[in-house]
Amino acid sequence: SPPDLAAPVRNPLPPAHLFSTMAAASSADAHNFDDAGFGTKVIHYGQQPDGVTGAVAVPISMSSTFAQSSPGVPSGKDSYLSYFKGYEYSRTNNPTRAAFEIAVSGAEGAKHTLAFASGMSATTAIIHLLKSGDHVVSIDDVYGGTQRYFRKTVAPTYGIDFDFVDTTDLVALDAAFKPNTKLVWLETPTNPT
Repeated sequence: SPPDLAAPVRNPLPPAHLFSTMAAASSADAHNFDDAGFGTKVIHYGQQPDGVTGAVAVPISMSSTFAQSSPGVPSGKDSYLSYFKGYEYSRTNNPTRAAFEIAVSGAEGAKHTLAFASGMSATTAIIHLLKSGDHVVSIDDVYGGTQRYFRKTVAPTYGIDFDFVDTTDLVALDAAFKPNTKLVWLETPTNPT
């Protein structure tokens, strides 16, 4: 039967249960997939039926802006896909991206996942966790754009130190560590592939 569109939208899962208990056949029907196989986890994590349409595949949300009941009060705060924070702009959160992040977390057995629009946006976000005076050991055959970003932007602008090392040489890798080393940067596949 079609979903009751007059019924309130239900999001049955509290944040603590996002990765251990996922709804299956309906939003009222929860199952634990902790001991399930990889394929079962991948098709169920982050895949609750849509509360408005009943769609069983996560719809692609192409909206860039979401309605607010008043300035600064985002809609969707009752949605587990918004991590119960609501939606304002797709650049900060989006139901499609959130479902993807939850599915990847379930597949990888991770507590959290962040999805980015590009590798460089992920790189920038990670580097911005560091502070001036920190040191990074990077694989020496890192992607060219990343290497240039590290050498020509991050090092001079933010005062973060980099050493590029052949990480297959464990002696060289060990020698590259300093008291202020905060991050080891590895990429796979490496450059060039």
